[in-house]
Amino acid sequence: MECASQRLLRLAGAAAGGRAITTDVCVPISRLAECMVETSKDVEELGLTATTVGHVGDGNFHVMLMFDPNDDREVNAAAEVNQRLVDRALEMDGTCTGEHGIGLRKMGSLAQELGEAVDVMQAVKRAIDPLDIMNPGKVFMTPREGR
Repeated sequence: MECASQRLLRLAGAAAGGRAITTDVCVPISRLAECMVETSKDVEELGLTATTVGHVGDGNFHVMLMFDPNDDREVNAAAEVNQRLVDRALEMDGTCTGEHGIGLRKMGSLAQELGEAVDVMQAVKRAIDPLDIMNPGKVFMTPREGR
């Protein structure tokens, strides 16, 4: 297990050439501590460095995962932590996103959370934005992107 100084050195390395992804979820406050502890365990188990901040009064928290983009193991580990976090939040009757929207990494999670409601959302989007010029690809995949 890394000590605090080792983590700081690792963070410095991330700043020098690494990358970070930020993710967020929101869970009922009664499950917040459990979700955060389990996520910290995931980060440690998968050998990453992360920081967590949040608006814990409303159950919303953010995790910034640092990784080396040239290390496939770390890239995959970051994706795995993110997916575990989303799955955990949904299992706890939370949501896959806290406040920053769906974005590129959580499009599949929106369908996981809302099911067929995503089809309705897409129909509304097509009705008010038939040219797909308003934030294309930021909530769900769009026909314009060929996905």
